[in-house]
Amino acid sequence: MKPVLIAAAALAVSGLFATGAQPPASREADARAPIDAFFRAFNARDNEALKKTLHYPHVRINEAGGVNVWKDASEAGTNFDALTRSEGWARSSLDSVTMRANDPVKVHFEVVFSRYKADGAKYATYQSLWIVTKKDDGWGIQARSSFAP
Repeated sequence: MKPVLIAAAALAVSGLFATGAQPPASREADARAPIDAFFRAFNARDNEALKKTLHYPHVRINEAGGVNVWKDASEAGTNFDALTRSEGWARSSLDSVTMRANDPVKVHFEVVFSRYKADGAKYATYQSLWIVTKKDDGWGIQARSSFAP
């Protein structure tokens, strides 16, 4: 009886590795790196650095359910002055990043982030889905969906 259980467990584990459900230890860290870089660039209000964290076409499903597509880096960017005027935004924090699904070329992350005013008051927290893909030039953020404006 035990050899059958061991064989079944071995098949189940090998199936996880074959489908990519259980990644090499470095996959999560490698795929997460552009998310960390995105938030550094966002807080620095550095659109050039932000564009380098993305893969194109880049898709964002916005708070109204609309779909924004940036075909290439020339279309990408954030209007930080408008964000400050409309919300009083001064900075964002990356509260948590949790890998939810993965394979060798695509990782889904649950990303929770918060926004703060200049006086340090937190005024919003958003749970979102970010999809990071691996292409010739490495890992980059391919798609995002959040309820943040």
